[in-house]
Amino acid sequence: MERTLPPLSSWVSTGPGSLGVGARETSPKRVEVVLLHGRAFTSHTWEQLGTLQLLAQRGYRAVALDLPGFGNSAPSKEASTEAGRAELLERVLRDLEVQNAVLVSPSLSGHYALPFLMRGHHQLHGFVPIAPASTQNYTQEQFWAVKTPTLILYGELDRVLARESLRQLRHLPNHSVVKLQDAGHACYLHKPKDFHLVLLAFLDHLP
Repeated sequence: MERTLPPLSSWVSTGPGSLGVGARETSPKRVEVVLLHGRAFTSHTWEQLGTLQLLAQRGYRAVALDLPGFGNSAPSKEASTEAGRAELLERVLRDLEVQNAVLVSPSLSGHYALPFLMRGHHQLHGFVPIAPASTQNYTQEQFWAVKTPTLILYGELDRVLARESLRQLRHLPNHSVVKLQDAGHACYLHKPKDFHLVLLAFLDHLP
């Protein structure tokens, strides 16, 4: 029997007077999966890969954001500082009424996800870093303090950030690591089926 996927909304505004960050989302209410993106991509990437649709089919609310200056999101002066990026992400999630979030953060988006993780990890239900940028900005002690369940993902062929980010992220006390074979830096693009299987397994086993 075929299951009908919940319809994708077009673009979700973050409310009057807010930053106007573009977002695509699916509607089921379970754990909420927030998908960020790398430098060469936008929220549309997760739609093209089928990630948004797949998560909806499995009963997860999925929200893919355009970071400031990408896709439908305007540039923001707030994004110029670490504290500003953390506050921006926190405000966007609040405006979208995301409360039980698993944050998926590839590459460039680490500049947003990691500051948010360090100051607001108690707000996260899970964290999925995919060779994120800016791990070198934090100490072992800062990583040790984060108790959020974490799935560290990277591509076997990644020569960009995988080694450096993995070395730092291993200091997170509640983590598992998955290497996607024959995949590069954007491993979720090179091996989407494997990526989806690993992501769903992580989500399905969260408490």
